[in-house]
Order: sequence, then structure tokens, then C-alpha cells
Amino acid sequence: MKLWLVRHAQTDAAPGLCYGATDVGVPAEATLAVANAVVARLPAGAALAHSPLRRCAELALAIGTLRPDLVVRADARLAEMDFGAWEGRPWSSIARTEFDAWTCNFAEGLPGGHGESTAGFLQRTGAAFDDWRVSGQDAVWVTHAGVMRAVQLLHRGVRRVDNATQWPSEPIDYGACQLIECG
Repeated sequence: MKLWLVRHAQTDAAPGLCYGATDVGVPAEATLAVANAVVARLPAGAALAHSPLRRCAELALAIGTLRPDLVVRADARLAEMDFGAWEGRPWSSIARTEFDAWTCNFAEGLPGGHGESTAGFLQRTGAAFDDWRVSGQDAVWVTHAGVMRAVQLLHRGVRRVDNATQWPSEPIDYGACQLIECG
């Protein structure tokens, strides 16, 4: 059983801006370029779920237009993590003490004072991952780098991360397509 994870195209957001749950746009030509790049890799007839955020929804619809055999639907569990009051601010403007307070309580801390905890984010993403595994079918998720990193952990059986150094940190390019296989 296979799960294809596709990250949205590069957004219109300023470089260095925190925009997890913020619904930023993507140039239409960038979305179409990613759709064209990944469409041939995706399995026939797969369920294509996407984050409801515009940057993913538009990509999923573009893929669905190119591949009408794919069943496209939104799934709120595939949305990016909410960074609370940090949303829409440059990462560089966030006080180091605020950031350290979150990473010192990485599982349960609320980024930006009222954002989503990492434990909550993993639980939400894990519910979608578990539903996919139970389905027994190949699937495609059009989503975000945070969700893709969470799936890496979930695939290894990790359901809680107490230390920020345990969170996957390798870069995930815009438009990246990763494949997860489960037996």
C-alpha cells in the first residue's frame, strides 16, 4: 500500500514569514507546474485528499483536472500546524524567549501562545494516517511540509515528540513528491 505526499508550490508569502495555518496564495503558474510535474507519478483511481488551505486545494484541483480518474476531497486533518500569534509574522521577529518556551515544552507547548501543540498536530495527522492504513488503498495527499514530516514520524511508529531535536528537520522542497510504503 502506498501513500504519495505532494507539497504545494511556492507561495506568495514573503521569505521568512510564519504562515502555517494562514491561507496564503500561490501563483497559478507555479501550481500548474507542480501539477504537471507530479501527475504521471500518481496511481490510477487513487483517493486524492488535500489540505483545505488554498495553496493545497488549488494544486489538488489542478491535479484532478489533469487526472479525472482521481477522486479529490478536502481533509482538514491535512492542514499545516497553527502557530498562533506567530502567524503572519517574520520568524526573525519572534522573540527568542517565546520560541525557546515552546521548544522546551515541545509536545504540549502552544506556539504563539494559542497555536496548536505538536502533540495535537501529530494526533490530528495520525488520525488521517490511521484511516489511510485501514483503507488498504493507495492514496495521494496534497499537503504541507509539516504534515509530511509528521507522516515520516508516524510511519516509523512515533506518536509523540517531546524534544524539538526529534522532529525531522531536512528540507522539503516546494512541489516535492514523497512516497511512503506500508506492508
